[in-house]
Amino acid sequence: MPLERLCYLSGVSRAGFYRWRQSPEEIGTDIDLRDEIQQIALEWPSYGWRRVRKELGRRGWVVNHKRVRRIMREDNLLCLRRRRFIVTTDSNHRLPTYPNLASQLAPTGINQLWVADITYIRLETEFVYLAVILDAFSRRVIGWALDRTLEAALAKQALEMALAERRPAAGLVHHSDQGVQYASTDYTSLLHQHGAVISMSRRGVPYDNATCESFMKTLKYEEVYRQEYRDLTDARRSLERFIEKIYNSRRLHSALGYRPPVEFEAQSRCRHQREPASTMYVF
Repeated sequence: MPLERLCYLSGVSRAGFYRWRQSPEEIGTDIDLRDEIQQIALEWPSYGWRRVRKELGRRGWVVNHKRVRRIMREDNLLCLRRRRFIVTTDSNHRLPTYPNLASQLAPTGINQLWVADITYIRLETEFVYLAVILDAFSRRVIGWALDRTLEAALAKQALEMALAERRPAAGLVHHSDQGVQYASTDYTSLLHQHGAVISMSRRGVPYDNATCESFMKTLKYEEVYRQEYRDLTDARRSLERFIEKIYNSRRLHSALGYRPPVEFEAQSRCRHQREPASTMYVF
């Protein structure tokens, strides 16, 4: 009789059966590791086995990836399922737009390429909107704003925060979609005042702003979908905690060699101090 049928008739899981077959010595060696993996999975529900293994390494564990994957499979420590992405960009306007320059850039340091986007967040009785700006080099959120309005003032508030935080030199490339907020005169004028070069995605091609889209998905799956915000104040407080205390400071990013953005920037600054000044490559 197949094992699955036997387990079903016996009322036990396959994972439980295999654990029962293990010797006490084998089980004992996995107890501490299994406990650590479960703690990581509870803290970071969206982590797959690769990020879990990297986090174990940061906590002093030396463990084979197959062992991590086996334990996570046995304990059913699966990632949160993704939901459909909803497009909110309004590009039906007659304002000037700009060519996509970001696709030709490979930033080698901070303040060379910024990416911006807007998404919606559902509260108990209303929708609010979040505008963010990321440094494409480190994936760090450097500016954000949350409000009930979807007007250009929201995007501008996030930009003002980023400019005050970073004070970039002239030549910075700012990339966004062709939404009316980013094409507005107020927004583009502020960029021109700081010597920024404007870049925009092609209409209807969200992949042109993949870095920012990736952050929005992370935000939704790891924060927004796990919360029930009472009101705008509650949402703003919770999002600030996630962005500053978790995403920027603690969350491991595969694109950064499984390091948080703050740590990646600090290590990059130390490396650049020992090396000649780097330049942003154009392909």
